Amino acid sequence: MTSPRQLVWEATARTRGWFVLASVTAVLGSAGTLAFPWAMARALDAVVTRQSATGPVLMCAALLALVVITGALQTLANGAYGSGTVAALRRSLARRALDAGVPGTTGFPAGDLAGRLSAGCAQAGSAGVTLVAASSAVLTSLGGVVALWLLDWRIGLCFSLGVPPLVLIARMFMNRGSGLFLRYQETQGRISALLLEALGGARTIGASGTAAAETRRVLEPLPELSRTGHRVWALQRDTGWQVGLLIPAVEVLVLCAGGLALLRGDISAGELAAVVGYTALAMAALDQLDALFALGMSAAGARRVAEVLDQPVPAPGTRTRPGGRSGAVTLTGVTVRSGARTVLDAVDLVVPAGTALAVVGRSGAGKSTLAALIGRLREPDAGLVAIDGVPLGELTAQALRATVGYAFERPALLGTTVAGMIAFARPDASHEEVTAAAGAARADDFITRLPHGYDTPLPDAPLSGGEVQRLGIARALVHDPAVIVLDDALSSLDTATEARVGSALASAWSGRTRVLIAHRVSTAARADLVAWLEDGRIRALGRHAELWRLDDYRALFAADTGREAAPGAVPDRKRGPGREAGADRHARAGGEAVQNPRHGAGPGTAPDARAGTDPSTTPQVNPHAQESV
Repeated sequence: MTSPRQLVWEATARTRGWFVLASVTAVLGSAGTLAFPWAMARALDAVVTRQSATGPVLMCAALLALVVITGALQTLANGAYGSGTVAALRRSLARRALDAGVPGTTGFPAGDLAGRLSAGCAQAGSAGVTLVAASSAVLTSLGGVVALWLLDWRIGLCFSLGVPPLVLIARMFMNRGSGLFLRYQETQGRISALLLEALGGARTIGASGTAAAETRRVLEPLPELSRTGHRVWALQRDTGWQVGLLIPAVEVLVLCAGGLALLRGDISAGELAAVVGYTALAMAALDQLDALFALGMSAAGARRVAEVLDQPVPAPGTRTRPGGRSGAVTLTGVTVRSGARTVLDAVDLVVPAGTALAVVGRSGAGKSTLAALIGRLREPDAGLVAIDGVPLGELTAQALRATVGYAFERPALLGTTVAGMIAFARPDASHEEVTAAAGAARADDFITRLPHGYDTPLPDAPLSGGEVQRLGIARALVHDPAVIVLDDALSSLDTATEARVGSALASAWSGRTRVLIAHRVSTAARADLVAWLEDGRIRALGRHAELWRLDDYRALFAADTGREAAPGAVPDRKRGPGREAGADRHARAGGEAVQNPRHGAGPGTAPDARAGTDPSTTPQVNPHAQESV
């Protein structure tokens, strides 16, 4: 794992100029501060002995000006360094989170990730500023101690007696505090994640009258947060009173030694005044509780940021897709696991180029996982996914994105305007291409009714769920990839609109390979082939009309009204003589193609389906990474 120290250092390297300026001004400021009591002592002795005090007074004025100027420059440098470092950390975290596909996953829910991106990065980015300030204080304190020893060794010895207790107090504070600071931030992240989840379902909560129960669920970690916060406060209290007792005791001891030295004639009156000044400066090291607390919070924030930065990112390949090929998708022995559960189990599947394949199955069967694999939005634990014979891992990022496109059930409204949202994957798309794609997705009518048409800012565009889905379809049409994956992308449309959009897409994507994650019987009916997933394996592969004879297959669509469900409703499609046969030959891993099934079962069917998989155990595929395609 990346250490917090390494993380902060790498971020500091990006703003090293400001960091150097902050360090240099801190050193100069400390030097001026240390020299000031000496200059004051010279001026006081000159006055007492009735000598000219002009030189010492001018020296005091120069040192005071140095301290003021370096302080102002250090404040400027600290601000620029801190903001630059925090920005660098946030860019790195956001880029890694999106590249690794972690937003919305079990380990990094959106609310928790937002906390790491905001508070975590801010705390980690302030570590350098805090360290410079603390180091400056320690440097000044050490200088003060040295000055006390030079003035009189007995005075220096008296002050040094307070150093061992200080080191012990600081060590105990950091040892006890580091775990508390991290636990406090983690609990805050859990509350943020629960709150964001509840806000996303606010309408459902309001309609079901469960606001009180949801409030209790969101605030369930609050007692733990309170306990941890009280322990942090107790730690600060204990450290505070210990330091509060230590500082006056050391000051009294040092001043007593200084007074005795003056009475003995070992030091002058001006030097006694210097003793007072140097004692105050030396005490700065004993009063760094706030700095220790800030460093502890910075270390905890850096650890939370490092957890995201350490997430593995699939390395892009170097090959481009061979020219003249048209998008055949092959899965060979593909296995995906989520903890102890196998989501996909040694799946073998060939989707011939130009085929419309519908993937059906109960919740938790692995449909969305299979869809994510095709565009490398998720890596298989075993097996190989290839397009036109080229493994996805060997393709460059540009080639992969140009080859595979997605449309989702809940498309993200990315961009500034409606037109920008449609052209998000291809910013260079012309207005004609955008409007043509919107027309094919049956979105042009409602777009032209918006206040500014295609130039309407997205926040000012009141859109229904179905309209948002049609914008997502239009975005995929502009992308125009060789392989298009539609993850239940028509689910919010009524049956008539779905049929019109489906026909338009079949025409627009003629010759393109389409993989449709289907929950509606009408979607499966319009596909060339249907892959039936069950418990992570392909139970059967065939035409919808053939599969419809099976009782278990019809049960998949029990929630549907039954419209367009009959085999006779399947459009008459012209298939190449080898297309279905080729697909059937490659439907392995737990299922075969259905061939002439009789009485609800056939030689190609697998045994009866086991109990439905608990959908709550389905691994979460990163929606943000998908929707950004």
